[in-house]
Amino acid sequence: MELERVSLAIEKDLLRRFDALLERRRLGNRSEAVRDLIRRRLVQEEAEGDEEVVGTLTLVYDHGQRELTDRLVEAGHHHHARVLSTLHVHLDDRLCLEVQALRGTPAELRHLADHVLGLKGVKHGQLVVSSARLWHGRGREAHTHDHAASRGRGGPRPARPRKDKRP
Repeated sequence: MELERVSLAIEKDLLRRFDALLERRRLGNRSEAVRDLIRRRLVQEEAEGDEEVVGTLTLVYDHGQRELTDRLVEAGHHHHARVLSTLHVHLDDRLCLEVQALRGTPAELRHLADHVLGLKGVKHGQLVVSSARLWHGRGREAHTHDHAASRGRGGPRPARPRKDKRP
């Protein structure tokens, strides 16, 4: 990626506060932080438009809630073209964490999120929208490269040994 140098005029107090934030959060240098702010604003603009975006819907829910699991599965099937993948984790004997990878227009993803997050028994959730097009300048082209080959390996990553002692 070719970088272009630019010059910015910023009030002293604003720059002092920005530098303090970078130091406190260990965010790296000013240039990377400004690039990150620009990217965030561009993603936000896309999330307000009609172009296809990608995102995640994360939710914590009580799987003991009557018919909730069935309603979540039904919502996934109803929006099957939008739900790319789902990760499901049991947090304890009642609570589950679910993360859905999504693709669609911002309105479609908000509609799905509003429906799912409004179900009785969903304790918390959030939709986070991003844009693959922003990073690569692509629209709806198919994803064609092999991740294993791009890592220089001929197959899937080997399983890592668990560090914790959970049963």
